[in-house]
Amino acid sequence: MPVSWTFAVARDDLARTVLVDGVTPDLSDGEALLRVDRVGLTANNVTYAVLGETMRYWRFFPPGPRGLGPQWGVPPLWGFAEVVASTVAGVAVGQRVYGYLPSAGHLVVRPGRVDASGFRDTSGHRAELPSPYNAYRSTAGDPAYRADQEDLLILFRPLFFTSFMLADQVVDNGCYGAATLVLSSASSKTAYAAACELRGRGVRLVGLTSAGNLAFTRSLGCYDTVLSYDDIADLDVVPTAYLDLSGAPATRAALRRHLGGQLVRDVAVGLTSQTPNADAAGEVFFAPVQMRKRRQDWGSDGLDQRFTDAWRRFAGVVTGWLDVRVGAGPAGLQRVWHEVLAGRTPPRVGHVVRM
Repeated sequence: MPVSWTFAVARDDLARTVLVDGVTPDLSDGEALLRVDRVGLTANNVTYAVLGETMRYWRFFPPGPRGLGPQWGVPPLWGFAEVVASTVAGVAVGQRVYGYLPSAGHLVVRPGRVDASGFRDTSGHRAELPSPYNAYRSTAGDPAYRADQEDLLILFRPLFFTSFMLADQVVDNGCYGAATLVLSSASSKTAYAAACELRGRGVRLVGLTSAGNLAFTRSLGCYDTVLSYDDIADLDVVPTAYLDLSGAPATRAALRRHLGGQLVRDVAVGLTSQTPNADAAGEVFFAPVQMRKRRQDWGSDGLDQRFTDAWRRFAGVVTGWLDVRVGAGPAGLQRVWHEVLAGRTPPRVGHVVRM
C-alpha cells in the first residue's frame, strides 16, 4: 500500500508535535482519495487548534484512523489536493480541488452533491459540522481560480472569505451606528483584507497593532489611522465599534476605559494572541452564519459572484504586500508550524508548503 503520513499536535500543548508514518487506506464504494499537494500555514490555522474543542475543529480529521490517540489533534489546513483514486462518478482521477485538508499526506472523502463546481464531503463524522468547511472546489469550475494565483488563494482565500463576510455583516448592520471602526491585530491578513472591503463605506477605519508592525501596517494604505496598542488613548471618543481579531484582554480593557459608553459594539472575530476572546466580547462573528443569510438573500450564484468580484479587487493589490516562502514536505510543515505558533513570522511573509 502507498505510504502516507500525518502531522499532529498535542491538544493540551500545541508546541508538542509528532509526525506519524502510515499507509493510505483502501476505498469503499462512494469514496475518493485526495493527495494533499500544496497548503498554507498562517495564524488562522493556529486559531483552529486553539479553538479545536469549543468550535469542533478537531472533529474534521479524527486522529484515530491515523493511528493516533485522542490526546492528539490534526490541524486543518487550506490548500490544493489531487484526486488519486475514486469510486464516484464525476470525481475523476487527476481532478484538482481546493478545500479544507488535514495536515497529512492523504484524505479519504465521500463526495456528494457532485457537479462542475466540485463536491462536498458527506462523511458521517462531518455531517453536523459547518457546511462551508466540507466543500471542495474544482479548479476547472471555480471562477476565482487562476493557476498563477494558487499561493494567494492558499494563503488568503479562507481568510478573505472571513474578511469579506465580516465586512458585509458590518455594512449590513449600518456599521452598528459607529463613526469609527477599530480593528485589532491590524497587520494580520484577515484584518487588512476586511479593511480593504470596508474602505470608503462612510466610517473611519483605525488599525491597532504592535509597535514593531506600525510601519508595515501604515504602508498598506487601507486604514485611515494606525495606532500602537500603547496609544489607544489617542482615539477620538466617538461612537466606536470594535472588531477584535487579537483576543488580547488588555486591549479590550483599555478600549472600554477610554471609550466608555461610546464603545457601541464589541465583536470577537478571531484571536491572533491565542487567548479565547468570545466570553469577554459582546458577540462573536462566525462567517458561516452571515454566509447562510446571504445565500438566502442573493442565492448561491449571487454570493459566489460577489465574492469573486471582491477577491479580484483584493488580489490586484495584495501581491505588493506579501512575500511567499515555500517549504517542502512533512518536516517543512512541522518547522513552519512552530514558527507560526511562536509568532515569529513577519506580517509580510506567507508560508506555503509543497507536499
